[in-house]
Amino acid sequence: MKFIKSILIAALIFPFALVAQDKTAANSEPVKPKLERAAFESTQLIESQTNVLLTKGTLELTMNHRFGIVNSGPGANDFFGIWAPSNIRLALNYGITDRINVGFATIKDSRLQEVSLKGALLRQNKVGGMPFSMTYYGNITMDGRPSENFLHPTDRYSFYNQLIIARRFNRSISVQIAPSLSHFNYVEAPIKNDLIAIEFGGRVKINPSTAVIFDYNQPVTKYDNNVTKPGMGLGFEFSTGSHAFQLFVTNYRNLSSQYNVMTNQTNFFDGKYMIGFNITRLWHM
Repeated sequence: MKFIKSILIAALIFPFALVAQDKTAANSEPVKPKLERAAFESTQLIESQTNVLLTKGTLELTMNHRFGIVNSGPGANDFFGIWAPSNIRLALNYGITDRINVGFATIKDSRLQEVSLKGALLRQNKVGGMPFSMTYYGNITMDGRPSENFLHPTDRYSFYNQLIIARRFNRSISVQIAPSLSHFNYVEAPIKNDLIAIEFGGRVKINPSTAVIFDYNQPVTKYDNNVTKPGMGLGFEFSTGSHAFQLFVTNYRNLSSQYNVMTNQTNFFDGKYMIGFNITRLWHM
C-alpha cells in the first residue's frame, strides 16, 4: 500500500515539476532586443540613399526630377529654371528579403543605366544593444551613349560604394553619416579615377507627415584645380505609409551618386542651385 501511495504522489507532483522546469528554462533564455524603426521615411534623402530597406516582396517606384539652375545669369528666360533643360531618373527597387534590396534605374542625361544593391549590415535596437544602423549601398552604372563617345567599351562603366551609418534619436530627429568611394574607368585630367566623399544628412519632423530635410556631401579627395564642388540640399518631405514626396533646392543635377560627387562644378552658396523633387510609391506584393 505504501508503494502505491508513493507512485500516486509522484504522478501528481511530476507534471508540476515539469511546468516549473519549463518556466525556469524560458526565463533563462536571453530576450532578443526589439528593432528600432528605420531612421527615415524614404529610401532616399534628397540626393543620397538612407538606411531604409524595403520589406520582402515590396516593389518601389522612384521618380527623381531636377529642373535647371534657378539663377542662370543675366538675360535668362527660364522661369527659375523650370523652362530650362531638366534631368529625370526612373527606378524600380525590390525587396528580396527584409535585409537585401536590388534595383534598376535609367537616367536621362548621358542615358545612364544603373544596377544597385542595398543591404542591412547592422540594425538599431530600441533599448540596449546596437545604438545605430549600418547599411551598404552600391551600384554599377553604364553610360548608354553611342560607342563613338568612348575609346574602349569599358570606359562606359563607373562604380559606387557607400556605408550609411544612421541613428533615429526619437520620433522627430534622425541623422546619418555616409562615407563613399566612387570609381570611373575613364576620366579626364585633372580628375582622378577614384574619389572619396562623406555625406551628412538629417530629418526633423514638424508633424506626423511633414519634415524638414537636409543633405550635404563633401568630397575628401583633392584635385590640382579643385574642380569638384560639395553637394547641398535643403527642403521638405511629405510622407504617408505607401509614398513619400520630397521638394527641395539642390546644386546636384546628375541623379547618379558617383556622377554627382565626381563631376559637380556648381556651388550652392554662390546661388547656383536647382529646384528638384523625389517621389516614391510602394506596392506590397
